[in-house]
Amino acid sequence: MRSQNRTSRQRARIITVSAVAAAGALALSGCSPEVQRGWLPTDRDTTSNTPIITDLWVNSWIAAMVIGMITWALILWCIVAYRRRKGTRGFPRQTSYNLPLEIFYTAIPLFLVFTFFYFTDRDQRAIDNPNANPDVTVNVVGKQWSWDFNYKQGGVVKDDVHEAGTQAQLTGQPIDLNTLPTLYLPVGKSVTVELTSRDVIHSFWVPAFLQKRDMIPGKPNYMYFTPQKEGTYDGKCAELCGEYHSEMLFRVKVVSEAEFQAHLAGLDKGLLDTKYDRNPNQNQK
Repeated sequence: MRSQNRTSRQRARIITVSAVAAAGALALSGCSPEVQRGWLPTDRDTTSNTPIITDLWVNSWIAAMVIGMITWALILWCIVAYRRRKGTRGFPRQTSYNLPLEIFYTAIPLFLVFTFFYFTDRDQRAIDNPNANPDVTVNVVGKQWSWDFNYKQGGVVKDDVHEAGTQAQLTGQPIDLNTLPTLYLPVGKSVTVELTSRDVIHSFWVPAFLQKRDMIPGKPNYMYFTPQKEGTYDGKCAELCGEYHSEMLFRVKVVSEAEFQAHLAGLDKGLLDTKYDRNPNQNQK
């Protein structure tokens, strides 16, 4: 009887400590905006996709933490409840198998995998759902080692215009960020970004947008979103593409429609076509 009472008290202490730890974790989660968004490098409503990605990221970590705390609580409980007690002789009774427990250990991980898969697939489909009639269609072209921007006619873009970027020069000294290739987008307008490459594989990455897509020669890739917050966002190539990969920098400016139209008015007419492409895998005669 005394042993059972002692075990019950220890079990109660473990449950209490686990509850306090869980409550502390929940309290800490509201300490700062950085914690609330899972330390992601952006605000929640930067684009139409960032809330979806943020929720998937944060909720996945919450689920992992809850499962982890339950697992550690069960481990600690087993250590305390089934420890060797004073005066015990020999080994405890050995069990060759426990069918209900084995089914439980198999079913729970499968349930978790299918749950994570469902929410990931659902959100990926939402993010990759094409815009039927986007307000802005821009072809972003990666090249060694800079970026070209082709704004295609349609929606709020009245004429085909383009802007050719030049490589950043990193010398160890501060650089003028205004000289970097800059993609202009109007706030609150749906955007389709067509990603292509002139030479090797590049990758279009704006950390604040929480999206990254490869740019593969001969295989266009796409991003669909609506910028929701004005500002200037840094971007870079995220695929090792040669000697000056680190200097393949750019910026994205999300501006009002009036400022967007004023920027387009100062660009050259027409689009930069494939005559500037280079395919190192083909011998040209």
